[in-house]
Amino acid sequence: MIYGATGYTGRLACQHANSLGLRFVLGGRSQGKLAELSGQLAAPYLVFGTDNAHAIASALEDVKVLLNCAGPFGQTSEHLIAACIEKGVHYLDISAELSSYQLVERLDEKARGRGVMLLPGCGGSVAMLGCLVHHVLQSITSVEQAVSIDVALCVAGPMSRGSAISARDGLSPECLRRREGTMVPHDINNTQQFDFDDAHGPVDCFPVTLPDLITIWQSTGVSNIGTFVRVSGGSFPTTDLTALPDGPTAEQRSASPYHAAVIVTTQDGTTRRAVLHTVNGYTFTGIASVEAAKRVLKGEVKAGFQTPAVMFGKEFAESVPGSRIADL
Repeated sequence: MIYGATGYTGRLACQHANSLGLRFVLGGRSQGKLAELSGQLAAPYLVFGTDNAHAIASALEDVKVLLNCAGPFGQTSEHLIAACIEKGVHYLDISAELSSYQLVERLDEKARGRGVMLLPGCGGSVAMLGCLVHHVLQSITSVEQAVSIDVALCVAGPMSRGSAISARDGLSPECLRRREGTMVPHDINNTQQFDFDDAHGPVDCFPVTLPDLITIWQSTGVSNIGTFVRVSGGSFPTTDLTALPDGPTAEQRSASPYHAAVIVTTQDGTTRRAVLHTVNGYTFTGIASVEAAKRVLKGEVKAGFQTPAVMFGKEFAESVPGSRIADL
């Protein structure tokens, strides 16, 4: 099931799933929008909200995997995850909200006990940055051993209405980083330079609280992690968010590729750097999230809180057409 199917990114995921010939159910709260999308894709649909535990459990009766595309995830993930654990359904989402990952951390043991996988961030920055980090770590010997990881995402193009609202409602009230395993405040003026392997050369990136502070820690055990962002013009809107269009056009996405960069520092003080060049974040998420769901349906499953890079390997990001990792 793809829940939040009629949202901007949910539609992209549904269209990609349909193009692959996957059997899936549309889920959401809007009868009219779901019926319209159902007619376009010839896919069945179920109407239910996330505030009714009985309705969620009933909707998941014949579902093996739930892909949640409905944000803000602080309002949808808790009830959906609880139902998935109860019904034995593997849970995936595309959240970039830190609170969602903190919730999954708390529910890890319970999910393991039920044999349910919790895989938040199977598209977007978590998949991009996680795979990029693992690419570099696989080239480091145990003697060198990584002591810190700094990652940056270069965001381009306009945001969707749903993403903007989720960012407004779900962003951590303070900027954080991980130091010696603990989440601590990070001065927003403490910029760091990253090279995105383009004509601009090294550029300043601003610290921001990304869920990769949890997922990279979860998947690598490296205790010092910083997350940064560089924003190309027009990505973060300042006007009335409810008045925004659903999301960027196909042409805007095509003209706005994303890039990611990582700096890994080892015990001897040397650094390893790499970049990921990829498609626009919305395009990436629509493809990667469905690819993840397809792999889970085929049995690539491990109970509890997992990350895309650990589950599917560092090549997962490059499985999205137009994506490639390069060492610097």
